[in-house]
Amino acid sequence: MKVLVQRCSNAKCVVNNKNISEIDNGLMLLVGFTDTDNKDTILWMVKKILNLRIFPDSNGVMNLSILDVKGSILSISQFTLYADTTKGNRPSYIKAMSGEKAKLLYEYFNKTLSSYVQTKGGVFGEDMAITLTNMGPTTIMLER
Repeated sequence: MKVLVQRCSNAKCVVNNKNISEIDNGLMLLVGFTDTDNKDTILWMVKKILNLRIFPDSNGVMNLSILDVKGSILSISQFTLYADTTKGNRPSYIKAMSGEKAKLLYEYFNKTLSSYVQTKGGVFGEDMAITLTNMGPTTIMLER
């Protein structure tokens, strides 16, 4: 499982010119799955994301978590995180989990996160337009 974490002041997901979901002050996550991922992988990743100290404290030091700042999460499925570009110029996505299985894990991931913080998602498998204002910028790749 790979999750690209971006600290943001706002983030929005638009599908077919409709605003699907939007957050202020929190994390925008791009989420990808591979065939070895399961519920245990997700529980590990959720714990890591919730406790990742990347928000500034009163001294401006990245020392607070999403839980500490009572922020929100926008979670977007992103199979292209598993792009393999070692050969040629056209990426291979053979390491990305198949759609139906990935969709179930994505839904479980979002449901698990939402039991701790407000979590909004994109539309799995759709062409989405994502905008965000990255604070810092702070962008971290997590992998399990």
